[in-house]
Amino acid sequence: MTTRRDILKYAALDRSAAHFPLYFDLDSENQEYDPRLYNPYTNAGTESPKPRTITIPDVDSVAGGKKYKVLKGDFHIHTHFSDGQVSPEARVQEAIQNGFDCIALTDHVELRAHRGFKFPVGKDNHNAAYRAAKPVADENDLLLFHGVEITKFFLPPGHINAIFITDANPIARAVDDWRRMVALAVEQGGFIIWNHPGEVAPLHGGLAPGVPMSFTQEHQKMCNKGHLHAVEIFNDTHLYPIVSDWCNERDLGILAVSDIHASELQTYGMQNPRRPMTLVLAEERTEESVREAFFARRTIAWVANMIFGRPEWVRKLFAACVEIDTVNCSAGTADIKNKSDIFMYLQVRNRDYALYPQENISIPYNNGETLCVMNWFVGTNKPLEYSAL
Repeated sequence: MTTRRDILKYAALDRSAAHFPLYFDLDSENQEYDPRLYNPYTNAGTESPKPRTITIPDVDSVAGGKKYKVLKGDFHIHTHFSDGQVSPEARVQEAIQNGFDCIALTDHVELRAHRGFKFPVGKDNHNAAYRAAKPVADENDLLLFHGVEITKFFLPPGHINAIFITDANPIARAVDDWRRMVALAVEQGGFIIWNHPGEVAPLHGGLAPGVPMSFTQEHQKMCNKGHLHAVEIFNDTHLYPIVSDWCNERDLGILAVSDIHASELQTYGMQNPRRPMTLVLAEERTEESVREAFFARRTIAWVANMIFGRPEWVRKLFAACVEIDTVNCSAGTADIKNKSDIFMYLQVRNRDYALYPQENISIPYNNGETLCVMNWFVGTNKPLEYSAL
């Protein structure tokens, strides 16, 4: 079975994609169990938990003098208005239970209505899921963004999400011309995401078996036109490490998403702390601020106890989450406090230290010495290196 160390080991492998189980299997004799990383509701029974609280301190801006709130969300979600199995209203309740601040519903244009919810011919309304969920989201103080998935069964382009759109129906009417669909989404102010770029699905818009991932010429053309803004580094239970370099090289945002179709309980369990989510560094907890943060590329992926993001923002997030005290310690020793709910796997002087959520440790360390955060990545197989001055 997969242990925490295996997860970290897999993340360091030089390959384009890896599969990540997102559960702790407590029945396995070989499973590494630690109650600080296990959620008792992951394999839930009948007890209904309170909504999860996720603590992450505000982050300083690069220029300083400004703080960003760290908002939590999932921006690739399906409902029974396409091929999902859950109502839009239920997706809102799942998000609330997960402690999310915001979500986007991204039902397929081409793959429509799950059993029992098919619209009459010619009467399909691609805004229906958003309109059904919006009152429930507003009532519960959840930010809900309008989105759509453009689903092409050839690569490129494969599958594409557009979020922050205003009307999905004109996009759907252009279904035979995917470039026009993307252009219409961009005209509405949409943020365009390349979904699961390493999925092996030759008949469904993905790669053929054995074909390596690549940033295609068509996707590069989209970048050049301003018609591609981000790429998913994690989708469902699959990681694509090379996306880190793509995003750094091309000034693209980075996301971890669920692409969820079944219920939350069936897919990840209740309040699973290893569930994929995207952290958004926004000035305010408003749709306008979240949208601004997306276009400024202030997004960070968090999944399976790992962080992935642009170097400047991952470094800023780490600085906000930890407090390093060398003043009151003996020479060459530092007290490090984790003020967040994010797990950190530290390495100093070739020794490893686990820093759990909301816990303190003392380690050998001097000011200015390099500290490696082995499960926080700023490039392909490149852990964050940090120095406290």
